[in-house]
Amino acid sequence: MPRPEYRIEPCKSALNHVRRMPFKWSLNPYMGCAHQCTFCYVRAFEARADRPSDDRYGRSIRVKTNVAEVLAHELARPSWQREEVALGTATDPYQPAEGLFQLTRACITELGRARTPFSIVTRGPLVVRDIDVLQDSASRVELSVNVSLPTLDERIWRTTEPATAPPRSRLEAIRRLSEAGVRVNVGVAPILPGLSDRPGMLEEVVRAAKTAGAQSVWANVVYLKPGTREHFLAALANDWPDEATRYEQLFAGRARLPSSFAEPIRERVRSAARAADVPDRQRVRPTTHGPRQLALAL
Repeated sequence: MPRPEYRIEPCKSALNHVRRMPFKWSLNPYMGCAHQCTFCYVRAFEARADRPSDDRYGRSIRVKTNVAEVLAHELARPSWQREEVALGTATDPYQPAEGLFQLTRACITELGRARTPFSIVTRGPLVVRDIDVLQDSASRVELSVNVSLPTLDERIWRTTEPATAPPRSRLEAIRRLSEAGVRVNVGVAPILPGLSDRPGMLEEVVRAAKTAGAQSVWANVVYLKPGTREHFLAALANDWPDEATRYEQLFAGRARLPSSFAEPIRERVRSAARAADVPDRQRVRPTTHGPRQLALAL
């Protein structure tokens, strides 16, 4: 897989107002994601913006080099109410670019200084590099790290999340965050019907998350908007041809599965969480939620 191109694009604003979500603000130091997940919902927004949503997505990463400075200015405004900020709504803040530019680290430093609560969603074990900053911020504000861990199955991981860290590496990151006193939750998402939704597989993820120190779990089922659907179905036909026709039928004319289909899958995770004595997100404090499938906020 070719290395991504990094495009330096200073930003005019850092915080983005979000509607109909458990948080009101989002923050994305990068745009574009090198993880190449076949199910990534951001592909749909890239397609809508006439940008590549196929295999080319993630080959060009836009880097907001001044984002921390802009953020510090916005947080210093007298009108700022210190409402929760979510990092990772449109791109992983701990993708490989962060190892070079350290913009996420700079942003969470500013959030902590400004006593602004925040949450992070990531598949990247690089987050453990910032344990010192997270500990410092946690002494001032409530925060959480949400690690996405939809499956422990080797084949499913390699075929659907080809450029991400292995599930066991993410479990190690959860362990290290937990041992450092950082609140860490696990997102069992997206669950892929027919691939990663078997009860035993979901129970294994929840048990492993519990053992690693996760304080809560949340789950969601894949959804496929135009732009994401085409890429996902093409990848599925290549990697899991027996499932391709079934998915075409399941998602014919819709992006989301009906509740009657998706809810029993989510209940399997809730049941596994109860058995493992892991709270679901409805039972934890408001700032420790895991996000629903997110509308794009740039």
